[in-house]
Amino acid sequence: MVNSFASLSICHSSRVTIIGAGRVGSTLAQRIVESNLADVVLLDIVPGMPQGLALDLMEARGIESHNRRILGTNDYADTANSEIIIITAGFPRRPGMSRDDLLLTNAKIVVEAAKQAIAYSPNAIFLVVTNPLDVMTYLTWQATGIEKNRIMGMAGVLDSARFEAFIAMELGVVPTDVKAMVLGSHGDLMVPLSRYATVNGIPITELLDYSTIERLVQRTRNGGAEIVELMQTGGAFFAPASAACLMIESILMNQSRILPVAAYLQGEYGLNDIFIGVPTRLGCGGITSILELNLTATELQALHTSAESVRRTIQRAKDIILAGIGGDI
Repeated sequence: MVNSFASLSICHSSRVTIIGAGRVGSTLAQRIVESNLADVVLLDIVPGMPQGLALDLMEARGIESHNRRILGTNDYADTANSEIIIITAGFPRRPGMSRDDLLLTNAKIVVEAAKQAIAYSPNAIFLVVTNPLDVMTYLTWQATGIEKNRIMGMAGVLDSARFEAFIAMELGVVPTDVKAMVLGSHGDLMVPLSRYATVNGIPITELLDYSTIERLVQRTRNGGAEIVELMQTGGAFFAPASAACLMIESILMNQSRILPVAAYLQGEYGLNDIFIGVPTRLGCGGITSILELNLTATELQALHTSAESVRRTIQRAKDIILAGIGGDI
């Protein structure tokens, strides 16, 4: 079943703002301009850092054969009239930390960033990358007050890409031949749908035994933590930037691609008032529709378990924000 939010139209977009010039934000800026998708405003609170990164990217334009402009700034006024706002600001995980451990610090950062950004770009689509992602997306929605189709979290695209990568490594096949879908929260309770995973149309259940598939599912759930443990000083940024760029491309180019993103649900999959990963169509208006798959009872229960964890964390985040600023989010 498809629930449409908006009719498709052609986008005429040229400006994207990235809030947070860390590894994810700066890599995403590079992906966007070198794909010739849009001009980029790169904003960070650290004086000089976004300006330096922008200048570095500008100096590479001739080599990379594009003429996109990159502006580094510490001033939200410079982000005015952006078509898309991407929030990557916040602290990354360290070894031993879960995504939820970032709740206290990142909730306040994200809410403040969202409020300032929407003031200058009231018609923007918001894409949230900061962890814990599903919760930060909900807080951004409440802070901005925008329509549900104009806000989403980047998780399912990244988690699905990781699942696809691990399947390709296991089978020794070309990664582009592998297609997979991961739903649920961006965390330990995500729901990789093994029966939807294929290699050139062949279900992986015909290529791999049950124990191997379960091992790959578990590695997907721990995909971010595995990189954090290896790097010690930070987390993944190349694949997250690529995932976000794919979503941005689908919106700016009005491609109407079916991609799993953290979307706001109002009855779909039996869930209400929550952002969680589900398959959607992304086009010019943002989320143009949500697709409801015919999940098995086990898959649906796993999705609900994932959602309940997100719901509990949302309430904790609300309590933190209210205690810190003494007012509504």
